Amino acid sequence: MAFPTAVNSQITDSVSQVNTKVLGDAPAVATGNFMIATSQALSNAAHNATSGQQNSGVTAQAALTQGVNTLYSIDTASAAVGTARIYR
Repeated sequence: MAFPTAVNSQITDSVSQVNTKVLGDAPAVATGNFMIATSQALSNAAHNATSGQQNSGVTAQAALTQGVNTLYSIDTASAAVGTARIYR
């Protein structure tokens, strides 16, 4: 303690110790916050990648279904007449 005050010396010592503890804990708290923020960002990236893969699968399945529907919608009789005219 630098100089005598009207406050009890035990109180000033206690406040000084608490301030020292807070300053000592600050690097650990900052590191913990950094690790939490980093893990959350990586989790978001993994979730976005998974969602993109699912959406890609849905789009591919829709394209396949449309292609099969197009193939089945061709009239066989007109296809046969067209093929016969080509080979005449």
